[in-house]
Amino acid sequence: MTLIFLIIVAYLIGAIPTGVILTRLAGGEDIRSAGSGNIGATNVYRVAGRKLGVITLVGDCLKGVVPLLIAQLGFNLSVNGIALIALAAFIGHCYPVYLGFKGGKGVATALGIFLVLSPWSVLCVLLVFALILWKWRYISLASISAAATIPFLVLLFESSFALFGATLIIAALVIWKHRANIERLRSGTENRFNL
Repeated sequence: MTLIFLIIVAYLIGAIPTGVILTRLAGGEDIRSAGSGNIGATNVYRVAGRKLGVITLVGDCLKGVVPLLIAQLGFNLSVNGIALIALAAFIGHCYPVYLGFKGGKGVATALGIFLVLSPWSVLCVLLVFALILWKWRYISLASISAAATIPFLVLLFESSFALFGATLIIAALVIWKHRANIERLRSGTENRFNL
């Protein structure tokens, strides 16, 4: 019963639409009707500016961190339970009940999840992300590359098939949510990221 409660709480925390809330509080337009229409940090950065973009990134990241810290520090859960809570938080961001189940792509929330579950994996995957971004300046390509890499890093560093399985699902969803970006990358129409 405790696990079910924590899964629900993780989903509801993950579902908080950070970008939508922040842009509205700042007096801006609904981020869903601007730029790419995505609620994540990259679109907020492009539409509402660097400051709100960075705060959105941190907020979305915390949606992965907080549920897992609550679960790990307050409850004696198995690794299977922790994996389910991680999935719930991630799915909350991608399919938030507050926005009619239309959410973001999950990269920042996944980052928060793996900062708790496997910090060494994050360190390695951030290097992959940074190198891809530096070379080609596509955040989408860097995100997809990081997602494709991290399941194997988690298996290497954590030696847990439960966490590996959860990471595979998260990675697959991140890539799936980037399918429009993949088409634009293939056609050469994807926006490059500029500081």
